[in-house]
Amino acid sequence: MTFAATVIAAGLIDRQVVLRPREMSRLDEAGEDAAISAGMVPGTPIRIIRNPYFGAIGEVVSLPIELQVVETGSKVRVLEALLEDGRKVIVPRANVEIIEE
Repeated sequence: MTFAATVIAAGLIDRQVVLRPREMSRLDEAGEDAAISAGMVPGTPIRIIRNPYFGAIGEVVSLPIELQVVETGSKVRVLEALLEDGRKVIVPRANVEIIEE
């Protein structure tokens, strides 16, 4: 629990704020959702949310560490994905969302 007090105009107003932590029923011992803390790893199911593969479903094959140059000329982190139709594609990590099982 966190407490904070504010005094304004020489003590004329005294307010106190009490913050209580949210329910931790879905959280692990470290206070993090286990699925979220794991992030994307090889085998994670994903959906691509940008063209040219918009809406495609697949899974992460690899997460290269090196930045790669994309069509816009920007250097971004990418992932290699195996799509349901068997194609292997490379897309920016920001262009995918994790599918919760």
